[in-house]
Amino acid sequence: MSSLAAVRRLAPEGNQRRVLVATMGGLHQGHLELVRLAREAADGAKVEDRMWKIEDRTSNIQHRRSSAERGNGEVAVSIFVNPLQFEPGADYERYPRPEKADEDLCRAAGVDLLFRPAPDEMYRADCSVTVEEHMLSQTLCGRSRPGHFRGVCTVVAKLFHLLEPDAAVFGEKDFQQLAIIRRMVRDLDFPIEIIAVPTVREPDGVACSSRNQYLSGEERRQAPMLRSALLQAAERVRDGETSAEKLIGEVQQQISTAPAARIDYVEVVETESLQRRDTVGGGSLLAVAVFFGKTRLIDNIVLA
Repeated sequence: MSSLAAVRRLAPEGNQRRVLVATMGGLHQGHLELVRLAREAADGAKVEDRMWKIEDRTSNIQHRRSSAERGNGEVAVSIFVNPLQFEPGADYERYPRPEKADEDLCRAAGVDLLFRPAPDEMYRADCSVTVEEHMLSQTLCGRSRPGHFRGVCTVVAKLFHLLEPDAAVFGEKDFQQLAIIRRMVRDLDFPIEIIAVPTVREPDGVACSSRNQYLSGEERRQAPMLRSALLQAAERVRDGETSAEKLIGEVQQQISTAPAARIDYVEVVETESLQRRDTVGGGSLLAVAVFFGKTRLIDNIVLA
């Protein structure tokens, strides 16, 4: 019995609503907020302390089972460091995999189903089918990281098929990913609600990310510059500035004052199509990607 076969037997019971939180592990406060809102979306199922495992040589599924008093919903968390999302030479091998810490966080948060497949279970050696979005993925991070969103769409589609959620939550920090998944759900007719969760931030404004731990002390001290530049741009828009070119220039100039920063992109795009905008109007997003040393951070803010 493989874990994929096992998870198929764990379809939600009766009319239970299952909500998925898809992650690559290295869980942090941002993920816990996704879990919290997933719990709300799943109708406030009670948290129980008992957990049982499906045990076999290849299975890595844990399912929290509750008593008859349990609520109506179920929160499922997947943890899978997806090799298709990493470019050759990227940080796939060193991506954090704190399995015990992640499991403890899921247990404390009341997660009902924890799904941690192995790469060879998700992708056979001769796999030859992927899922690719051809419009929204051509801008922003898609331009900087060719093939990244093909990996995202492929793994999320597989998770949707395997776990059969009624809804899934995704953070707005990865705004392009959120837009692409929404488009995939629309175009492939997945019967799944996509729930957007506002970016969760550390006290100094830095967006929570598993990659923050890669930053050196000095790089981490400079990282709040991203949020500061975004907020200043939003203030300029409230004061009447509508030129995307001017805003981009000002943001680039401010970020460049951080010695460790190397800008990948600063762009103003339309929130649904992700196409560049020359003039800030309704549905405008300011998105940035910046390297601090070798660590690439992304952030964004809706301008209008």
